[in-house]
Amino acid sequence: MEPPEPQRKAGRGSFTHTVMALTIPMNKRELIDKAAAEAGLTRRQTAAALDAILGTIQTAVAAEEKVAIPGFGSFEIVHKAARTGRNPQTGEPLEIAETWTAKFKPSPGFMGLIRQRKKD
Repeated sequence: MEPPEPQRKAGRGSFTHTVMALTIPMNKRELIDKAAAEAGLTRRQTAAALDAILGTIQTAVAAEEKVAIPGFGSFEIVHKAARTGRNPQTGEPLEIAETWTAKFKPSPGFMGLIRQRKKD
């Protein structure tokens, strides 16, 4: 089944950006089923491996380690400093506290697949 075509949606100012039409995302069970079929493993083995991999990535990133998976991408923790924002309803300034968050950056090969998909 082909994913729906991107829809053009007006953005801020004179710029536009592309928004994919709403689709149902693949859930963990579906991911496990597809990976098990691809690898020739049982669903239970695949689920255990996936849980171990995701847990290892989460633990490493939380410990401020960068996790790079060649051909897929990298995960790292980033610090966002405190800053002043605006209340969108009133326009009044408000202080936004500093925070830490996780960041994923796709590899060039992964981005190539995405860009190739857009050309088709």
